[in-house]
Formats: sequence, structure tokens, C-alpha cells
Amino acid sequence: MSAPSAQFEESKTVIAAREALTSQKRGIRALIPFLGPAFIASIAYVDPGNFATNIQSGSEFGYKLLWVVVLANLMAMLIQNLSAKLGIATGKNLPEMIREYCPRWLSYIMWGFSEIAAMATDLAEFLGATLGLNLLFHIPMMIAMILTGITTYLILMLDRFGFRPLEKFITAFVIVIALCYIVETILSKPQFNQIVYHSVVPWMGNSDAVLLAVGVIGATVMPHAVYLHSGLTQNRIVPRDDMEKRKIGRFNTREVVIALTLAGFVNLSMMYMSASVFNGTGHTQIADISTAYQTLTPLLGSASAAVFLVSLLASGFSSSAVGTMAGQVIMQGFVGFTIPLWIRRVATMIPPAVIIMLGVNSTQALVISQVILSLVLPVPVIALVYFTRRRDIMGVLVNKRVVTVLAMMSTIIIVVLNLLLLYLTFGGSIPGLT
Repeated sequence: MSAPSAQFEESKTVIAAREALTSQKRGIRALIPFLGPAFIASIAYVDPGNFATNIQSGSEFGYKLLWVVVLANLMAMLIQNLSAKLGIATGKNLPEMIREYCPRWLSYIMWGFSEIAAMATDLAEFLGATLGLNLLFHIPMMIAMILTGITTYLILMLDRFGFRPLEKFITAFVIVIALCYIVETILSKPQFNQIVYHSVVPWMGNSDAVLLAVGVIGATVMPHAVYLHSGLTQNRIVPRDDMEKRKIGRFNTREVVIALTLAGFVNLSMMYMSASVFNGTGHTQIADISTAYQTLTPLLGSASAAVFLVSLLASGFSSSAVGTMAGQVIMQGFVGFTIPLWIRRVATMIPPAVIIMLGVNSTQALVISQVILSLVLPVPVIALVYFTRRRDIMGVLVNKRVVTVLAMMSTIIIVVLNLLLLYLTFGGSIPGLT
């Protein structure tokens, strides 16, 4: 796509959005120009880290932890909606707001931790895509890593043509992943009565279940997605008055619900496919993606295993690109400067390259990345709730009291569960649970 044609398409999107805001377009035609930011953010909710935790949970405990996926997804909807709303209301992203309202020294510390979190996130995503290429096409891991780096960089280059081409490309990846899991649902023949029951009835049997439940939430609500979403909405469709802010906010909420519902379906599908195929056949110790692929082949056939890897590739490529985008927003917002995308892409390739060269177990690397994310996640969530509850900052888009209460409850749950994850990861135990 040439730059002039891409810019024309972007201007068409803005014009269509203006027509929706003035009620010249209604229904789905009015919503279409606002679709994009939440779909990009939703990729963080179906990245390779989700594959690992959902598959392990389903294989070990069957359908019993589906309710955790539902809970995590509802919290994700709330948090991502607040992030997007912050960008619309202020014209600034969350890191910029933190830099403006916090002491400079604190801003730099938060930037450092956020950069570490972004790199930890990209580690899981990059390893997922590399592993997918290795398993699907039998490409050596180092060559697969280089191909992953090149592919994700080319995806990121779409941003040079405006916001719309990249939004469409990432949205297409989300749809591909969802289609793959529709196929897996058909092939795995899960028990739908069990899916419905365990999606709403909580269960927590032992400390392993607690650890996996916390891991599922930790792999779902991602700090880089919280930062990024506000950056995607801050200057996309600029509201001209308070009425337009309200309307854009409502369109944003609808998009978040659509995109995160799709991501939630994918996460549920991962777990109930694993429950049906692995747990249902006595394979209760599927703890990593490679084992899942190798076990799927004899149980459901090569077609199912190939579909699984296609979804992993789509997830790894797109989520790694989105992680790099988030890194740019984090740096620009916290410290006011950026680096060329190719430098960031190369820099974020170094940790997975070291892991591959040293022969470190990829699952162990994923665990370490999740621990790092657990340490950093409370920071953006607490800041987000603080800003969005202030009328002097948000204006007409300030949180309603019930939204603030729900957001604070979600924050407390996230903080407590992440502390619990750290405690269990480093050998702690819960009295009364074997």
C-alpha cells in the first residue's frame, strides 16, 4: 500500500468517524471507524503466555478453572476501557500522565521497571513465534528467531502509512486466531455443559490450582497493554467538545467489549480444548507448548496440531509487534524521547537469543517473565484508576462511582494475586491446601 493511498484511507476513517459523531451514520456503520485500538490491545490477551497457562490448566484440572478465564477477561475489559478513555479525555497516554503528575525521579524509576516489563512480555511472545516456526516448519531455533524478528519489524513498518493499515493487519491476526480455535473446538468435541458450569462456578482445589489460576490472570492482564491502549486512542479521533468525548467514549466501550469478548473466547477455547483432549485422555501433565503439539498429533491428528501452530504463529508475530509498539509508547511517555523501531526490535531480540543459545528451557523462561510482569503490573493499574477517577483530569469522562469501586476491587485482586504468585513461585505454601 502506498503512503498516499494509506493516508487517504486514514482520512476516510476520520471523516466516517465524524459522520458517526454527528449521527449521519448509525448502527454498525457508525461503529466501524472506531474499531482498531482495542483489537490491537486484545492481542496481549491471546499471546503465547496465555497458550502456556491455559493449556497447562486444562490438562491438569480439566474444565474447573474456566471461571478464572472469565474473571480475568472481565477485569481486562474494565481496565482496557479505562486506559482507552484516558487517552480520549486527555489527549495523552498513561506514561505521559504519570510523567506530568509524578516527580521526575519517580517517573524515571517507573520507566525503568516498565521497560523491563515490556521486554519480559516480548520474551514470551518472541519465543512463542520462534517455537511455532520451529515446530511447524522444522526451522532451527536461531534461524526461526531471525525470521520472527524480520517479520515483526515488517508488521511494525505498516505504522508509517497511518494507523489504519496496522489496525486492520492486527485485527486480521485476531480473527485468524479465533477461527483456529473454532476449528479446534469442532475437532476436540468438548462437553458444553461442563464449559457453562465451570465458567461461572468457582473452584480451587489445591495450591497447584491456585498457582495456575494466578498464572492465568497474570498472563491475561498485561502492563504493556494498559500503557499502549491510551496511546492508541489519544490522537486517533480528536474530540472537539464534551459531547463528542462522550460519544467517542461510548464507541470505545463497545469496541472493547467486542475485542475482549473475542479474546476471552480464544482463552476459554484453549483451556477447554486442553481439558477435553488432554485431561479427558489421562494426559494431565502437559506443561508446555511443545508437549501440547506433540501430544495433539496422535490424539486429534496432524490437521489439529497444524491449526494449533498456525494460531500460535499468528499470536506470536502479532503480539511481539504490539509489544514493541508498547515499548515505544512507554519510552516516549515517561522520558520524552524515542529510538528507531529497528533498534528496539534488535534490543528485544537479545534476551530470547541468549536463552536459545544457552539452551535454557523455554517454559522456565516464560515462568521468569511472568514473575517480572507480576512485580510491575500493579503500577500502571493503580495509576490508571487514580487518574480516571479525577474529574479535573477526565472531565465528562470521569469514572462513575460504581466504575471506580469495581476498578479498585480489580486492582486489589490483581495486587493480591500477583503477590501470591510470587510467594508460591518461590516455594511458599498455603495452609490447608495440599
